[in-house]
Amino acid sequence: MDNKPDNAPDTRSESVGVPAPEGPANLIDTDYRIGQDNYQAAPMGVNIDIHGAVFAFSSLVILAFVVLSLALPEQTTNWFGATQEWINEEMSWFLIGAANIFVILCLVLIFSPLGRVRIGGAKAAPDFSYVSWFAMLFAAGMGVGLMFYGVSEPLSHYGTALGGISTEDGARTDWAPLGGAEGDQGAAMSLGMAATIFHWGLHPWAIYAIVALSLAIFSYNKGLPLTVRSMFYPLLGERIWGWPGHVIDIMAVFATLFGLATSLGIGAQQASAGLSHLFGLPEGNTTLVLLITAITAVAVVSIVAGVDKGVKRLSQINLVLAFLLLMFVVFVGPTLLIATGFVKNLGSYLTELPFLSNPFGREDANFSQGWTTFYWAWWISWSPFVGMFIARVSRGRSVREFLIAVLLVPSTVSVFWMTAFGTTAINQLQNGFEGAKDSDLPVQLFEVLGQMPMAEITSAIGIFLVIIFFVTSSDSGSLVIDTITAGGKIDAPKPQRVFWGVIEGAIAIALLVGGGLAALQSAAVAAGLPFTVVLLVGCYAIVKGLMSEPRGK
Repeated sequence: MDNKPDNAPDTRSESVGVPAPEGPANLIDTDYRIGQDNYQAAPMGVNIDIHGAVFAFSSLVILAFVVLSLALPEQTTNWFGATQEWINEEMSWFLIGAANIFVILCLVLIFSPLGRVRIGGAKAAPDFSYVSWFAMLFAAGMGVGLMFYGVSEPLSHYGTALGGISTEDGARTDWAPLGGAEGDQGAAMSLGMAATIFHWGLHPWAIYAIVALSLAIFSYNKGLPLTVRSMFYPLLGERIWGWPGHVIDIMAVFATLFGLATSLGIGAQQASAGLSHLFGLPEGNTTLVLLITAITAVAVVSIVAGVDKGVKRLSQINLVLAFLLLMFVVFVGPTLLIATGFVKNLGSYLTELPFLSNPFGREDANFSQGWTTFYWAWWISWSPFVGMFIARVSRGRSVREFLIAVLLVPSTVSVFWMTAFGTTAINQLQNGFEGAKDSDLPVQLFEVLGQMPMAEITSAIGIFLVIIFFVTSSDSGSLVIDTITAGGKIDAPKPQRVFWGVIEGAIAIALLVGGGLAALQSAAVAAGLPFTVVLLVGCYAIVKGLMSEPRGK
């Protein structure tokens, strides 16, 4: 990698789409300038600034998939479902092993001298305060997932662990994690919570951190575009500006858009279930379409407002409301069990972590393949979107500060959230209430809240949180897709972001009504396999890039 010396004058500026490094940084010496291959025009007064190849081919791939899914919903669902099943069965070891590598690298970087490198140059100052930064990290990363699975997953793992091991023809047929805890409520609760935290703790956030850090370093420190192709510069060199780079960015757009559209459809189903449970509104396609339309409309308004006024403010609202709902459950629910359970669950997680993360010789195939492999593929398929957004808002942080914030802080919050909601749900079950256990997944949260005081208020807050979490995801996702399709520019015209925000909602509605949402979800998960290779390249790129950067004290 041919680099300019630390004291080389910086000739780049924000006008080319990415802020120039502040202070000493090791810019990559390339003749390519961000946006030089873009098509720029202003038809009917609307500014357009897009990378022609990436935008055109991304749009064609997306259009072809939607048409195929609507024309042949059963066939495409079966084909992508079979692909997902093959990944779960045959590539489980690869995905679980790769996720372990990501966690180890992040922890090593936190304690290594490379952690002193600052994103954006040695003198770069943070763009956002700690509160705003944490709020955006949490909202974009998995805030809505905690709302959706905070009750259901602890209940599920507790139930299967309590049921123990069952076999047929010498093979296990149960879904219990590891060896289960047949008949032992205390052990089943500890194992179930450890398995839940495993899926929402260090590993998923390490996946996001690898993408985010590699993109941030190669964009803000090395002067390359804020696109996924930049991660491959140490391997491909100048070839990333050609078709190898185009293909990488097109894959990133595909995974991001379909991952968001799938989650938008799923989130609308939970919000619809909540409204039906709370107000008796009819469930069905009409309600779902209206919800997605409303979410998309609010997201578009936020997009127009920009990151500072749109995503940041909505994320702060989310953080406050989520904290209030969490504290309500802690103090109104089984407070002592939650307080003691937090430390106990964290200990159980750390104790079981080596066994849960083992990629080889697993006897609990249903759990390790049906749960863990599915989750890792899902997180990885979301990593281009979440990683790029995290990179976008993390300029000015040191690598150590960045990794602690992205890896350890959200993991701790996830442990506390899952402990509060999971312990409350399991405690209700042990005391005889089976409403949550017997309900469909989208309703389980509202069933648990329904057993507590002020159920209508807390359920309404829950519905609002689900909706706003999806607004922030749609908003930040549109920003990411627009950045990629604009050749790495972070200051592309806002109408392009609006376009992608509308497209996300339109695809979710079309596939939800047309019956292609299951195929979309399977396709998004299947995209996690090739992106695992991208992340492994990112590991090499991070180390290579950081070693050439000046380090602070």
